[in-house]
Amino acid sequence: MCLINFQFHDHPNYKLIIAANRDEFYKRPTAPAQFWEDNSDILAGRDLVGMGTWLGITKSGRIAALTNYRDPNEDQQNKKSRGHIVKDFLESSMPVAGFFTGLKHEKNVYGGFNFIAGNPEQLYYYSNIEDSISMVSPGTHGLSNEFLDTPWPKVMKGKERLASYLRQNATIETDPLFDIISDAEQAPDELLPDTGVGLDFERKLSPLFIKTPEYGTRCSTVLLVDRNNQVTFIERRFNKGHFENESRFTFQLNEA
Repeated sequence: MCLINFQFHDHPNYKLIIAANRDEFYKRPTAPAQFWEDNSDILAGRDLVGMGTWLGITKSGRIAALTNYRDPNEDQQNKKSRGHIVKDFLESSMPVAGFFTGLKHEKNVYGGFNFIAGNPEQLYYYSNIEDSISMVSPGTHGLSNEFLDTPWPKVMKGKERLASYLRQNATIETDPLFDIISDAEQAPDELLPDTGVGLDFERKLSPLFIKTPEYGTRCSTVLLVDRNNQVTFIERRFNKGHFENESRFTFQLNEA
């Protein structure tokens, strides 16, 4: 994932609302969102190179999402695929806080990452660059390839538009959420971060929805958990910026 805008426990009818984009090289093979054949409790897409995932939920309500931390100078040699962090959390029955403590001890196994995970009642955030575990507060948040709520233009625009829509609507329609994260407008140069990739690439990476010849938004996901623990999960997939297809799932979370 390269952009996760979400609202947590700040809406009268929904515990959690996520609108997220996964950005990746087009040539990297990926399976669409589905309940996994090797673990039917997990609903997620799948990276077919590392066999991990970037965002998923289980039938019991374990939820996890991850973004890479952008650092072009980082040595990726002999690092484990970051998608395994999400996969391992979704497969685990370990208490959330315990999982994060264990992950902190293994922070150097992976390249730079940001990780959000928990359940509809409690979410935690950890970056192995910042190296600090924190609980996610109620409200509207945004995460790209820096730290949680870093005010990059795409993060701020996504947060503001999401918060505005949710303030005005008691019943959430998914199309407006997809509209928010389909914004492909580049940010003004004066607002761009300097992450070491050069000005031209900073421009190309600045929209919520990315389109470049080799790299861009591969899928968009909307995930809703309402106050009755009813889940709506929709994934829309794209090829070089063009919509291809989508998958929709609704289910009731299992009682603990």
